[in-house]
Amino acid sequence: MENEIFDIAIIGGGIVGAATFYQLQKHHPSLKIILIEKEPRLAAHQTGNNSGVMHSGMYYKPGSLKAKNCVEGRKALVKFAEENDIPYDVCGKVVVATDESELPYLDKIFKTGQENNIEGIEKINAQQIKEHEPFCEGIAGIWVPCTGIIDYVKATNKMVEIALEINPQSQLVLDTEATAFEKENGINIISTNKKTYRSRFNIFCGGLQADRLANKDHVNIKEKVVGFRGDYYELTDQAKHKIKNLIYPVPNPDFPFLGVHFTRMTNGDVECGPNAVFTFKREGYGKTDFNLKDTIDALTYKGTWKLFFRNMSFGINEYRRAFSKKLFLKTLQRLVPDLTMDDIKPGRSGVRAMLLSEDGDTRDDFRIEYRDTSIHVLNAPSPAATASLAIGDNIREMAEKHFLLEAVS
Repeated sequence: MENEIFDIAIIGGGIVGAATFYQLQKHHPSLKIILIEKEPRLAAHQTGNNSGVMHSGMYYKPGSLKAKNCVEGRKALVKFAEENDIPYDVCGKVVVATDESELPYLDKIFKTGQENNIEGIEKINAQQIKEHEPFCEGIAGIWVPCTGIIDYVKATNKMVEIALEINPQSQLVLDTEATAFEKENGINIISTNKKTYRSRFNIFCGGLQADRLANKDHVNIKEKVVGFRGDYYELTDQAKHKIKNLIYPVPNPDFPFLGVHFTRMTNGDVECGPNAVFTFKREGYGKTDFNLKDTIDALTYKGTWKLFFRNMSFGINEYRRAFSKKLFLKTLQRLVPDLTMDDIKPGRSGVRAMLLSEDGDTRDDFRIEYRDTSIHVLNAPSPAATASLAIGDNIREMAEKHFLLEAVS
């Protein structure tokens, strides 16, 4: 029906959009909700191209949304996976220091983990590292038993499936790009490449397009989303036995990423990576992918250049490694010296959305804002997938407050 009015429209079908749909529908079964996704499938971008790790929450500033939602969301996600037959494994990981200079930051991470009440973490020595990962070399480490792996694509699809079962009047529309947002007699008019939809309230979970969707919804934000591509290698079959579960380095405190690590996937493959390089296309997964609009957007923004200059040496090294298997292997050998060129092969890539401030800072917390009849998820980088059910519940509470959902439902 062309004049059908939905109670809520959710724009964006990654795991945050799916979790928001699920939480709203679960708590308000009578609400008629539509989820609009521009790709032909759910979880097509960040959700479907990440490392598949359920993070513990030990890296994030105590009291932050990232810390709180990661811990709560991880526990909720494990429960959800258990109840809905989603492939997962709480296998644990080791964070490994390979140099004396890393020990103070290893201690800092451990202290943060304790403050965030991460279950079961313990400091381990070189011999204990080998008990968990026999091929890994390090001088000290942290054992994090509650870290796990999961199939995020299957989790995303299951959340939407359950929501649609709760209320058959709700809808999922794929391959449908929202292009404009206006109001008419107090109702939101959502123009798409296929048809027009109407809703009382909108929730935006646009990931890599979060800033552009905000601007289309007449919300002016100073920051811009800048994309960083991460390239992975995979272990060949002959080398998979060298990694049991997850191995992480001590992250460099001056660089806003966790560093190249080893991840066993739920299908048994083992990925190595990712690096982190500026991408010339927000949704580009190839090393030479290019989009003129995305490039101009990023390179005419002063925050991008401040980030570049602040991390010049890191950025150059990341780019060199992106195009050199030998250099990538050298980085991996810091943790697992036995690896050879024949042990790794090129894998997939992912792109991370970072809401970059004008001063070039990428360390912003999760950021969700309300305006008029809309809620915008403006910044949801890692660990957003782990935290998705907690984020969705936060959005549900925000919607209840600002949208007066009890009156609608």
